[in-house]
Amino acid sequence: MALPVLGLDPCSLLGLFLFQLLLQLLPPTTAGDGAQGPVPRVKFHAGDGRRGLSLFHQKGLQDFDTLLLSSDGGTLYVGAREAILALDIQDPGVPRLKSMIPWPASDRKKRDCAFKKSNETQCFNFLRVLVSFNTTHLYACGTFAFSPSCTFIELQDSDLLPILENGVMEGKGQSPFDPAHKHTAVLADGMLYSGTMNNFLGSEPILMRALGPQPVLKTDNFLRWLQPDASFVAAVPSTDVVYFFFEETASEFEFFEKLRTSRVAQVCKNDVGGEKLLQRKWTTFLKAQLLCAQPGQLPFNVIRHAVLLSADDSSEAHVYAVFTSQWQVGGSRSSAVCAFALSDIQSVFEGKYKELNKETSRWTTYGFPDISPRPGSCSAGPSSDKALTFMKNHFLMDQKVVGRPLLFKAGVEYTQLAVEKVLGTEGHRHLVLYLGTAVGSLHKAVVSGNGGAHLVEEIQLFPEPEPVRNLQLAPSQGAVFAGFSGGIWRVPRANCSIYESCVDCVLARDPHCAWDPQARTCSLLPSPIPTSWKQDMEHGNPDWACTSGPRGRSRPPLRRPQIIKEVLAAPNSLLELPCPHVSALASYRWTHGPGQVPEASAAVYNGSLLLLLQPGLGGLYQCWATENDFSYPVVSYWVDSQDQALALDPELAGIPRERVEAPLTRVGGGASLAAPRSYWPHFLTVTVLLALVLSGVLILLLAAPLGALRARGKVQGCGTPPPGEKAPLSREQHLQSPKEHRTSVGDVDVDNNRLGAEVA
Repeated sequence: MALPVLGLDPCSLLGLFLFQLLLQLLPPTTAGDGAQGPVPRVKFHAGDGRRGLSLFHQKGLQDFDTLLLSSDGGTLYVGAREAILALDIQDPGVPRLKSMIPWPASDRKKRDCAFKKSNETQCFNFLRVLVSFNTTHLYACGTFAFSPSCTFIELQDSDLLPILENGVMEGKGQSPFDPAHKHTAVLADGMLYSGTMNNFLGSEPILMRALGPQPVLKTDNFLRWLQPDASFVAAVPSTDVVYFFFEETASEFEFFEKLRTSRVAQVCKNDVGGEKLLQRKWTTFLKAQLLCAQPGQLPFNVIRHAVLLSADDSSEAHVYAVFTSQWQVGGSRSSAVCAFALSDIQSVFEGKYKELNKETSRWTTYGFPDISPRPGSCSAGPSSDKALTFMKNHFLMDQKVVGRPLLFKAGVEYTQLAVEKVLGTEGHRHLVLYLGTAVGSLHKAVVSGNGGAHLVEEIQLFPEPEPVRNLQLAPSQGAVFAGFSGGIWRVPRANCSIYESCVDCVLARDPHCAWDPQARTCSLLPSPIPTSWKQDMEHGNPDWACTSGPRGRSRPPLRRPQIIKEVLAAPNSLLELPCPHVSALASYRWTHGPGQVPEASAAVYNGSLLLLLQPGLGGLYQCWATENDFSYPVVSYWVDSQDQALALDPELAGIPRERVEAPLTRVGGGASLAAPRSYWPHFLTVTVLLALVLSGVLILLLAAPLGALRARGKVQGCGTPPPGEKAPLSREQHLQSPKEHRTSVGDVDVDNNRLGAEVA
């Protein structure tokens, strides 16, 4: 890099030299983490006041795992460890405890559990099922110290009444034994459909129907409809059937490594079991493979969570599911979100079956059987023995349910999902995903009309990494509730006030936020939506949304700085001008007036501009952000010398100014004006270390020839030891008198070689 050395005084030359040396010593700036998938536009760390969260916790309680929203949306029921709570969430802020009832496991159950389990921390009652049975009762089930139990809880004005001891019943098949095992349960038409482990060891998965007028039905464990490692994540009721989503080891594929696969199973609500065959067993159980894959990549074969979004005027009902991969690429897991239409799931269960060939132990395709009604269909009345015999061995469907990919994210493991649709200013409904991660973060994603997704924000919920255990969306309260080991976080769906300008509000592409041109603020969308409010969810283009005029299209938005920060410094001072990165999706550049910054006296490091203030280098410095092909100034500095002030630019007249003190250091002599941050300690440290290293290398270079000369002298003068010294002994050589010693040329060479080896 050429330096303009002519016409500079010695202090300026010294300053330029030291500045260039400092730039060489600074570590290079990384360009990013290289993660694939959309990047959160804004990140909020734990405790950030810009994204105010409310935490509810109760002394002595932990493991807030199960959440249930009341029908009116004003009460949140929480199943914690050995307690059930009712929280009033109608007012903003921290949820208020309305009532709490304890439900601990008995002392006898805990003693029996401690005798069988080495980990005594699991010998409690962990609430696993909490559903609304009717307007007056809740139905709850828990592990009860590895002895599952269930009970009805009476409600009185949304408050919980105490549990009667004689009201506790056995909950085997409805709640898992082990709190670490995954499970699911849903109440449909007054009947509880559950998927869990049915034994103490956790090797007998079961799909079960309990409660209600219909008989209790289970899956047949002997027929191996479910693999022993099946793990249930969700249950979704439909009109005539209930769908269970789970993952298990695939039995239809033969690989060296066990292949895990995601499944959807179907059972009919009107199933009454068989009369002779499959008594008290499902006669309509079918399962199919779920496929969530990115083109050209390995499939995401492990399902973590799934939710149903009912049909509306614009689209049919869909199931949205979160997947991870069995294989870790690059040392970290990846995640994906796929959408499955209920019509696609239904068509797969109406297709062909798979059949296991017992001779070859291979699964083959089986066509449509000549049985009426079709086996597995929800026809009225009991099925024939022929149909039941067919169902015992033909429970796996041939076709896969292929999902529509919505979001791929590398390096992130999603654990929970909540979904809603939000009406925008243009009258379209936008799909919003709330995704909880395995390290305690919450991602807010928006799916655009073309099928792509972008991440609006990332919120770190917990100071220490911990998975999000549950998510409950409360649309009427405008919040998402996240359960974890220590309590319940209330997360507002959006905080539009963090977007201080129209440009930032539109670029955020948050469907909950829009720009109010009258109040000149970014605010939550009210209902009904005013026609003057601005939003651009598809493109995020402020060119037309942030302009004045009847329709906001008269002229482009003003790109003049909103405020100018004045920095006064002495000549030859090293200034650091920060540039706040308001968006992780934008690219940033610095300008000096209408042109580029001087390369010889300025450099960009971690977004900040390092400027060596030389004569003629004052003036306007701006950091520009470019996002969605739109550029705007993020921050503007007017840098001036204390010795010779510059004339004000007439084009900047009328813009408010603010005096600031930028971190600076005098490099050309004299005292520094302010030094909150100096690079000279780093420079001196590196200089001293470099001097020590060079000194060590010089000593080694000088010591090597001296050592070689000393060794050579010992080899050449070792034939006759001096008087008074003993000759070196050797295991292969006997001592002889000098008179009797006879030598030859070969003997001398051997001795010299041996001595040379010893010297070396």
